[in-house]
Amino acid sequence: MNGSSSVPTPQTAAAHATAASFAALTAELGYLSASDVENVRRAYRFADEAHLGQLRKNGDPYITHPIAVAAQCAQWKLDVQALMAALMHDAMEDCGIKKEDLIERFGLPVAELVDGLTKLEKLEFHTKEQNQAESFRKMLLAMSKDVRVILIKIADRLHNMRTMGDMPRSKWARISQETLDIYAPMAHRLGLNVAFRELQDLAFKHRYPWRYAVLQKAVERSRSSRRDVIQQVIAETKHALQTHGLQGQVQGREKTLYSIYRKMRGKDRPDLHEVHDRYGVRIVVSNTIECYTGLGVLHQMYKPIPGKFKDYIALPKDNGYQSLHTVLKGPFSADIEFQVRSTAMNVVAESGVAAHWLYKASSPDSDTAQRLGTKWLQSLLEIQQETRESTDFLHNVRVDLMPDAVYVSTPKGRVISLPQGATAVDFAYAVHSDIGNKAVGATVNNERVPLRTELKSGDTVDILTASAQRPDPAWLGFVRTGRARSKIRHHLKTLAQADARALGEKIFAYALRMEGIARMPAPDGDYRSSWGKLLRFTNSRTAGDLLADIGMGKHIASMVAKKFASLLGEAGLKPDVVLMSMERYLPRPDALSQGVISLDGSEGASVQYASCCHPIPGDRIVGYLGRGDGLIVHTEDCALGKRLLLKDREHFMEVEWAEDPTRPFDVALLVTVENGRGVLGRVTSALADAETDITHFGMGEERAQHLMDLRFSVAVDNRVHLAHVLRALKRLPMVHKAQRVRPHKKPLKIPKTD
Repeated sequence: MNGSSSVPTPQTAAAHATAASFAALTAELGYLSASDVENVRRAYRFADEAHLGQLRKNGDPYITHPIAVAAQCAQWKLDVQALMAALMHDAMEDCGIKKEDLIERFGLPVAELVDGLTKLEKLEFHTKEQNQAESFRKMLLAMSKDVRVILIKIADRLHNMRTMGDMPRSKWARISQETLDIYAPMAHRLGLNVAFRELQDLAFKHRYPWRYAVLQKAVERSRSSRRDVIQQVIAETKHALQTHGLQGQVQGREKTLYSIYRKMRGKDRPDLHEVHDRYGVRIVVSNTIECYTGLGVLHQMYKPIPGKFKDYIALPKDNGYQSLHTVLKGPFSADIEFQVRSTAMNVVAESGVAAHWLYKASSPDSDTAQRLGTKWLQSLLEIQQETRESTDFLHNVRVDLMPDAVYVSTPKGRVISLPQGATAVDFAYAVHSDIGNKAVGATVNNERVPLRTELKSGDTVDILTASAQRPDPAWLGFVRTGRARSKIRHHLKTLAQADARALGEKIFAYALRMEGIARMPAPDGDYRSSWGKLLRFTNSRTAGDLLADIGMGKHIASMVAKKFASLLGEAGLKPDVVLMSMERYLPRPDALSQGVISLDGSEGASVQYASCCHPIPGDRIVGYLGRGDGLIVHTEDCALGKRLLLKDREHFMEVEWAEDPTRPFDVALLVTVENGRGVLGRVTSALADAETDITHFGMGEERAQHLMDLRFSVAVDNRVHLAHVLRALKRLPMVHKAQRVRPHKKPLKIPKTD
């Protein structure tokens, strides 16, 4: 016998380690049938072969990671398809396995799960953030169709965080922050409480190693002094419950280090001893009635703290969590949080969405937890449909992952859960998209409030609507929910697209006249082929998209018109030389005034009136076709406009005022007055008498001086109205000077297009 054969090689040791890991997995599969276990084994063999030769950072075979992920999923009692996907979740990304191969060998459902977990590494994005956001979007969309995707992903992240010490330290901060921002809140949102707590603590440990170590030592030092109190409370609670005929589990629990850290920072409590409710007691009884009975027993034992009771049984969280929470003054005046729940509620509280499979394993006919989290998952599809940019999508979803919630109701008693800090606008969109789009005001508890009002649990909210109302862009500054944000942006983009298309059509028609084309051919008419070539030249999908891009300044109308005129010439439509000469070289008579863009204030989001110079009807104006910002109107003497002209001459065009503007326009005023009692009131009264509205007001810093400057932004119809306003101000005895705030007067001269 060769003695050397008894010495294991590294390959043999790795094989033994892998076999031991898989043996640990099979020990978790007792809830599966023999045929299902064999399918899991087939997936393991396939993954083992695919990852052959690949090692983890600590030198273990790579297959140990998929096995650990599958083992976590088995603890949640996920079905055989999920376990197979967990074993092969990196096969497509790291091993070049095709989706078609997985479909052929393991079926479409397993392949779809693996595909949903696969990152988009092969696609090229402009930034790392966009790459991450697009990968996350794909994963979430797969999750919204099949929640097992995210369960596997959370199990994957959980094992990666447990083995983070093997990763290069340079990666700790990024991965840990991503875990705190996305995966831990998602585990909480889906009710995976045990995973949520572990993810938070592991991420905290690797994101802030020094803070973690200091806090851990401090908690360990203080734990011994509290241990006797908790043990006394548990013993007294058990005795009290038994006295009243209640049988249940009573166990102590402690806040995670990360939750203690957040509480110390969030409430400016640098001293650990000031965080009073670090310890708690959980009571698990048989049913709902016993929960409320047990609560009554507790309130007889210890004194409740006002405002510290929450009934999540009557008002469950969105992830299905149910429990009674109360904070009581225990022995030695210690604040102790009690949680009271039933056995079924405890399963959901610990396992969340995964509780569906736990219930299914023990009772196949039960669908008690099947709908957990589905309301949020379905909302992902709505947000996806209305959010074009992947980074916006990630932001909207991240907002919705915030764990704290408020519970408010409609006048008819329907309870709606919203994130902490949600406003009346968030509530309106949660009720229905049309109500959100048409909201003009709100009443909270029968009192009229602004739409930006933050809501509190217990509020009754009624939204006031108007059929002509549209979403206000300012709402984006205070809404909290991803649903509201995506709905507002989608509506604004739709309106902006229509406005930009109408403006682009005007600009393009004028540019074509400069090229001798009297009328723009219809996209679906005789020159359809010319339009097709033009769309390919400009990389546009449709003629409407091209016109909208022209209106938003993404394409220069004159350049596109030259190309189109050339294509039309090839198709037989020759330019009108006389028209070209008149447009380019002759003074423009009134009959041709339709060539210049006429503005009346009703153009919508595609036209902006520059805040640097506040043009009003009667001013000489020019138009700057901003790069993606639409048409921006400046006065001819605007300093900023002059700088833009030097840098970006080809983006300027001629514009003029319409004869009858449809609305007033803002103008900036500087009013110098003698400081005294009642001065501001008399000035604002004079403005009101002049039939103008104040849209903004500011004062100078020299308030204690004899003279002071008042700065107003007021709405006027035109220059004549402005002159009337200034005369009304100058008639006041305390007004020393009243003038329009104007830029340096050096008019812009827009060059004629060649």
